[in-house]
Amino acid sequence: MNTFPQVVDEHLAVLKRLDTQYEAIQTAGQLILATLQAGGKLLLCGNGGSAADSQHIATEFVVRYHNTRRALPALALTTDTSILTAHTNDFEFDTVFSRQIEALGNKGDCLIAISTSGNSPNILSAVRAAQQKGIRVIGLTGGSGGQLVGISDCPVVVPSAVTARIQEMHILIAHWWCEQADIL
Repeated sequence: MNTFPQVVDEHLAVLKRLDTQYEAIQTAGQLILATLQAGGKLLLCGNGGSAADSQHIATEFVVRYHNTRRALPALALTTDTSILTAHTNDFEFDTVFSRQIEALGNKGDCLIAISTSGNSPNILSAVRAAQQKGIRVIGLTGGSGGQLVGISDCPVVVPSAVTARIQEMHILIAHWWCEQADIL
């Protein structure tokens, strides 16, 4: 078991390695701004902690980050328990997000697909459904990036194999994207 100072050191080491992703992070931020400026919306999905991150990030766009500004259209596909439970009961969990993209997504929107491994079947299915509708995809992942890297328009890969450190960086990155959108 790590001590707290060891966890902080590990966090800082991952943060320093994140410099390899600066260009991808900025490109994704530009895609988010372009989507919102053109009248599109952000759709977000993830599992477990990444589901919570989807909700957190969507909230920052809709409510506000730092500045009071107009509400920005962002929707976490992880929040409607009736859809989540009905779909997984009637169909399967692998298509729980792709079905919502089929119903709610439009060309010109942007999907932020979050998977720490990059291999979550329901996230990969969501990406494929988004691409079929002309929705651009930001893949937020970690480690080697998994399959998500190869099918995302803009993959952002946190250089760590530790889920907690990956999720910490995901929120840092997403907070920067929200800060950029505060100008809208």
